[in-house]
Amino acid sequence: MLRVNAVPPPSLLLVQGDEELLAARAVAEAVDAARAADPGADVREFEAGSLVAGEVAEILSPSLFGGRRVLVIQSGQDARKDLTTALLAYAKNPDPDVTLIVTHVGGAKGKAFADGLRAAGATVVPVMKLKKDSERIAFVRNEFRRNGARCDDTAASALLQAVGNDLREIAAACSQLLADTDGKITEAVVARYYKGRAEVTGFAVADAAMVGDLPGALEALRWALHVGVDPVPIADALADGVRTVARVASAGRGNPYQLAGTLGMPAWKIEKAQGRSRGWTPEGLADAMRAAAECNAAVKGGAEDRGYALEQTVFAIAAARRDGGNR
Repeated sequence: MLRVNAVPPPSLLLVQGDEELLAARAVAEAVDAARAADPGADVREFEAGSLVAGEVAEILSPSLFGGRRVLVIQSGQDARKDLTTALLAYAKNPDPDVTLIVTHVGGAKGKAFADGLRAAGATVVPVMKLKKDSERIAFVRNEFRRNGARCDDTAASALLQAVGNDLREIAAACSQLLADTDGKITEAVVARYYKGRAEVTGFAVADAAMVGDLPGALEALRWALHVGVDPVPIADALADGVRTVARVASAGRGNPYQLAGTLGMPAWKIEKAQGRSRGWTPEGLADAMRAAAECNAAVKGGAEDRGYALEQTVFAIAAARRDGGNR
């Protein structure tokens, strides 16, 4: 990310990716950098789909009054051909007193425009959605780190389980913890502030089921459904819990940090799954995986009673662990 200082941002900036929060931050940091260099900077923002080439020519033409100008064009993938032609022509010889910022979600639509800006020397800020657990954990830790606080992987994971994967909600939760604590974010701190929410996630149901706590799993499931948690993420969490334990169990009892690269998951998750794998047999895990797959099909396929399907899956997973696959 760009840092705000007395040096203005580059003349051409391409913010490319589909994560709205990161894109908004990148644009805001660039605008702040322009204003830090020139407090009177003229900042204008437009949607590419509603902007025409003639307006751009007027905005980018030399100003009689001087001063820095910032033009932010959102959703560059929606720009019409005449606009992209005008902007790419401008990009070949940009005005040093102007900062042109273009956001683009990536993908095939408008790709030639993004490629043209790259070729013209635009500074590119990638802002793709964070799809891996490790990426979201790194985001959480960085949220605290950049505010002078500390947070380890376990605490970050607990926070993600409590608030979900939406980056705006994650950032808001980090901000709240920063305001309410001394900056030392541990798993216990997260549990204290988000205990109510964490208990009704699919992860709580899966965790209890995988260690054989049938009453705890059923209580968590019924409470989750009572407060309106969607059955789909609960089914996904059950499937992920069984699948993760099965993968880790098949890899043996190695060092989690050494297994992380091989299994493609963070060490903390491997260590947790190693603990969950005690009491499971390969046959029992196979039965549990089958039950989780059938549950996913039922829940996502429009079963008449999705809550019942989830409850029966919890019973099946508990039985698979208890009986070890024996019938």
